[in-house]
Amino acid sequence: MSAPAPSTLAIVDAEPLPRQEEVLTDAALAFVAELHRQFTPRRNELLARRGERRAEIARTSTLDFLPETAAVRADDSWKVAPAPAALSDRRVEITGPTDRKMTINALNSGAKVWLADFEDASAPTWENVVLGQLNLTDAYERRIDFTDPKSGKSYALKSADELATVVMRPRGWHLEERHLQLDGVSVPGALVDFGLYFFHNAQRLIDLGKGPYFYLPKTESHLEARLWNDIFVFAQDYVGIPQGTVRATVLIETITAAYEMEEILYELRDHAAGLNAGRWDYLFSIVKNFRDGGAKFVLPDRNAVTMTAPFMRAYTELLVRTCHKRGAHAIGGMAAFIPSRRDAEVNKVAFEKVKADKDREANDGFDGSWVAHPDLVPIALASFDAVLGEKPNQKDRLREDVSVAPGDLIAIDSLDASPTYDGLRNAVAVGIRYIEAWLRGLGAVAIFNLMEDAATAEISRSQIWQWINADVVFENGEHATADLTRKVAAEELAAIREEIGEETFTAGKWQQAHDLLLQVSLDQDYADFLTLPAYEQLR
Repeated sequence: MSAPAPSTLAIVDAEPLPRQEEVLTDAALAFVAELHRQFTPRRNELLARRGERRAEIARTSTLDFLPETAAVRADDSWKVAPAPAALSDRRVEITGPTDRKMTINALNSGAKVWLADFEDASAPTWENVVLGQLNLTDAYERRIDFTDPKSGKSYALKSADELATVVMRPRGWHLEERHLQLDGVSVPGALVDFGLYFFHNAQRLIDLGKGPYFYLPKTESHLEARLWNDIFVFAQDYVGIPQGTVRATVLIETITAAYEMEEILYELRDHAAGLNAGRWDYLFSIVKNFRDGGAKFVLPDRNAVTMTAPFMRAYTELLVRTCHKRGAHAIGGMAAFIPSRRDAEVNKVAFEKVKADKDREANDGFDGSWVAHPDLVPIALASFDAVLGEKPNQKDRLREDVSVAPGDLIAIDSLDASPTYDGLRNAVAVGIRYIEAWLRGLGAVAIFNLMEDAATAEISRSQIWQWINADVVFENGEHATADLTRKVAAEELAAIREEIGEETFTAGKWQQAHDLLLQVSLDQDYADFLTLPAYEQLR
């Protein structure tokens, strides 16, 4: 008697999309289903382990390098696999969602790499999930163009040798894709994004002289990196491409991962391309993990926490040293400024700040850095050109002068700044504006001349929660309270209504965004991720 055929993936509660059959082929869905069967149980165990670790941090208010992996750190003999040619020079990387216009603009931007984002810069509507995949395949096949219906402007790809190399970022481990289910169980969004992209494009990218390259978000431990490594091994065998073709850059954007950088590279060593310093999510992770650790862990306004803060310097310098010791790229943080078409003075000041930030990263030993807008590419390029010259990277700078003790990474009170009332107002204003756009399906949103993504909303609502629970007193004498936050949120909502007019306000999702921000900022039971309750409302 033959074994029963395995269950197939079901597409649930989803309106048909144009050309979806090119993405959701039987063969691609069978691959995603197999990933789900093989790896979702371990993913679930690792999510439970996150909760256990967070409980331990709540009990001890500290973190340390892992004693059980000391031998990995002490062994100077191992290195990650050499970078493929397409990822050797990463001096400027642009980030953004995978809509059709952004796909063309990012590839044409002059950046060496485009982080094609299915994560924080993309609200995971079914349309964004499926059509984003289609846009990337169309770009590789050079059958992509776009005409803006408002301006009439047309966009098309430059010649192949001028295009950025794509490094694709799937969703984090915590998110489900409710529209794809196996036996009634939703598939993790990470496996959907990775699986569809890898299945359709791995060989296609090899034929183009590149490969399936990935950014791995929200990683919290080397065991999560090990899971990804096992997925890569399985996937390469499944489609019949050589082991080591996949390359992954891990975002060190959680405080726990900062204590496991070497171990993360070790687990991925045959597939590792580097580590990246992701600022807003990193701060969000500090607040989340140490939210009940008392006054010494209270962060000031997010804009007061620059990369020169002592605990942020410890994090970035340790990252550079770790990467270069192991032969990996160290990629710096985001320049999120969006140039103004109306205010040259705003641009002048902002461009000077971006230049100073990128100069610092290049001089610290980073091999590249991120920008959010094509106009920032030349600025970042000049900073890294000045240091690198003709060299593709500076991995030969070992930064052996860097020494970071465990306490340095969580010395939040080394920063001489406090929360302010204006900081509260800004957190509320940005939070409402971002969540409203996200609920309409937009993940990358220009707010107050900055390109914001989901990490922005996470740090905003986390700081409000932390300030209230730590009974912070602002400089004007007011206490951070739930009532004060509700008052500020009501005023902000009224100001938005006044600014955009009743018709536009009613057509948007402003009240819903206001309510959701207050829910995740004021609930005593802190939500691990804002995007979890938000996804329930995303239609």
